[in-house]
Amino acid sequence: MQTLIIADSSDIVRKVGRKILSELGYVVTEAATGREAMTACDAQLPYAIIVDSGLEGALSLITNIRAMPDGKSVRIYYCVIEADLKHMMQGKRAGASDFLLKPFDRNSLTQVFGNREAA
Repeated sequence: MQTLIIADSSDIVRKVGRKILSELGYVVTEAATGREAMTACDAQLPYAIIVDSGLEGALSLITNIRAMPDGKSVRIYYCVIEADLKHMMQGKRAGASDFLLKPFDRNSLTQVFGNREAA
């Protein structure tokens, strides 16, 4: 099974995301801070990570993951509240692979993660 980290300061967002993504076959780890997410990445790089743009140190987290050995293989989804070009470009420059609009729901997560083989 593929691993995925949700890095978001909101308990509710992490729990909802974890439930949906677990049902799609992912092993999901939650991180409330950038430091927790980096610690999880140090232990084992995930297949993908969802990083909330509002998380303190979000851009540094993305940059640090990309700098790790094999960090280029991680799918990094930068989660933004609206399609704000400035925030999106900051995320892209830091190394984000793609974007998710927040709030996400079952449909949006299934569109992004449901078509990938999670085995």
